[in-house]
Amino acid sequence: MITKRIIPCLDVKDGRVVKGVHFLGLADVSSPVKLAQFYNHSGADELVFYDITASSENRSLFTEILTEVAEQIFIPLTVGGGIHSLADFERVLQCGADKVSVNSGALQNPDLIEQAAKRYGDQCVVLSVDVKRVDGVYTVFAKGGRENTGLEAIEWIRRGVGSGAGEVVVNSIDTDGVKQGFDLPLLGEVCAAVSVPVIASGGAGSIDDFVKLFHTLPQVDAGLAASIFHFGEVDIRHLKQKLAQEQIPVRI
Repeated sequence: MITKRIIPCLDVKDGRVVKGVHFLGLADVSSPVKLAQFYNHSGADELVFYDITASSENRSLFTEILTEVAEQIFIPLTVGGGIHSLADFERVLQCGADKVSVNSGALQNPDLIEQAAKRYGDQCVVLSVDVKRVDGVYTVFAKGGRENTGLEAIEWIRRGVGSGAGEVVVNSIDTDGVKQGFDLPLLGEVCAAVSVPVIASGGAGSIDDFVKLFHTLPQVDAGLAASIFHFGEVDIRHLKQKLAQEQIPVRI
């Protein structure tokens, strides 16, 4: 049986981990290297590192910090932010990333997913999608949630997976940082549309939110969160113990 994954997310801005609400009002949390070391020993299954302003500032991702993070951990590392070309894929992978997450770069160049999947394998390509309801329609946003693309989200995700994305991270802007639970209706539609692993992101506020996520949508492969882990509101080992008690398969 495939175990469910618990994934902390490091949103990095100016070399520091930050966290906000609805992608806005970013507050300084900690050093990414120190947090990565902590999660490496805390039962996390993977780690996600997002340079959240690389795309909006039209620059490359901070490779120095990334290299230092990669050297400190022995769990899979997914990296995103400022990924616009195969050269960016190469640079990030050489820094120690196991998977590369594309978001705004794929919106600007839809062929990037297919090109990367052919060169590195689809298991290496993660499609990250920032989604917000606009007039009742799930809509894709770019540049860290700052720019409405006008694209319908489910169709964009289906297209990305068809091009070779081996995994999808669904970031719900509507539930981000609110801590009232994952966006289950959105996630349900995504799971119905694609057959690759789906990672839920945005809205986790308690252990019960993860229990509800995996019970309601057993197709979801992983739950991703940031502030509740960063601030010690939820301990990953305690979370996994609760999931196991609820007959949800996890790696203890």
